[in-house]
Amino acid sequence: MFESIALLSGFISLVWITIGVIVAAKFYPNYCHYNQFCSELGAAASPTEKLSPLINNYPLGALFCLFGWSIIQQFDNSILFSVVGWLIIVHGVGTWVAGFFPMDRDPYTKTPSMHCQIHSWAGFIMLISLLISPLLVAFSHLPLEFRIFSIACAVIAVYFLVKMAKSFKQRQNVGLYQRLSYWAKLVWLAGLSLLLWST
Repeated sequence: MFESIALLSGFISLVWITIGVIVAAKFYPNYCHYNQFCSELGAAASPTEKLSPLINNYPLGALFCLFGWSIIQQFDNSILFSVVGWLIIVHGVGTWVAGFFPMDRDPYTKTPSMHCQIHSWAGFIMLISLLISPLLVAFSHLPLEFRIFSIACAVIAVYFLVKMAKSFKQRQNVGLYQRLSYWAKLVWLAGLSLLLWST
């Protein structure tokens, strides 16, 4: 029973963060999903500074770590999947760190605080961990369709990441492209979760 829940935790994380971001935004007056980062919900001095990490970062970090651990247990003889599992655990730890060290309320500040810099580095590590993971799975023994799906998710995530970087300079739609990039990786994670759970 516990192993089944652990394998499903990757899928649960997609559902959880989708609901969590929507709920947290309800308590942030005039929050705009199109133009604001998800992390702004937990930014220093924001209306949801304490709420957002409690309902998003901390439980999500646990779900990511649990799923990473379940992959390592499922494929204990596979170096490739051990690396994938540890990368997902790293993503989970990064999620905790990003929640504990909030970004500055103004994402365009020229002089970010130390806690914002830590937040940014945690976010970068989170980004890399879920970009490398699907690319590694593309070289695994999993069904060809899923390996193609893994590459597609990584490509889509990078595409919207580039769009986000450009929109950041223009200060518009940055939240939209961040969500599309991150959710592409989470959809992959959910797909892997469902595939492993069903086999």
